[in-house]
Amino acid sequence: MKTASILALIGCLVTVTESRIYTRCKLAKIFSRASLDNYGGFSLGNWICMAYYESHYNTTAQTVLDDGSIDYGIFQINSFTWCRQAQTQEKNHCHVACSALITDDLTDAIICAKKIVKETEGMNYWQGWKKHCEGRDMSEWKRGCEVS
Repeated sequence: MKTASILALIGCLVTVTESRIYTRCKLAKIFSRASLDNYGGFSLGNWICMAYYESHYNTTAQTVLDDGSIDYGIFQINSFTWCRQAQTQEKNHCHVACSALITDDLTDAIICAKKIVKETEGMNYWQGWKKHCEGRDMSEWKRGCEVS
C-alpha cells in the first residue's frame, strides 16, 4: 500500500511537456496581439515566416548546437546568450529560464525575441529568416488569417 501511494505521488509530480505545434493563422493572431507587426520595422509576415523556418511553429523545439548550447522554442532562442539553463551560467540577456521558452504560453519567447531584434541586427539573428524570408514578399504568411 505504501509503495502504491509513493508511486501515485511521483506520478503527480512528474510533468510531461507535450509539443504544441501552432497553425500559421493562430500564430498570426498571437503575434498580432503581442504587437509584433512592424516591431523593429519587420512586418507580421516576417515574424510568421521566421517562426516557421526556425521551429515549424513547434513550441517545444530544441536544437543542440556544436558549441554545446541549445536553441529553444518557437523562435529557437540560444541558451548561451539569451536564456539560462539550470545547470550553467550563461549570459541570460533576456533574464529568463530557457525552460520558459518551450511552453505553449509564448509571452516570454515573444519578449525575448523583441529584445533580440532591438539589441542585435534586427532579424539577422535568425538564419532561417535570412535564408528564406529576408527580402521576399511576406503578405502570403498572414493571408486568410483575419489579422490586419
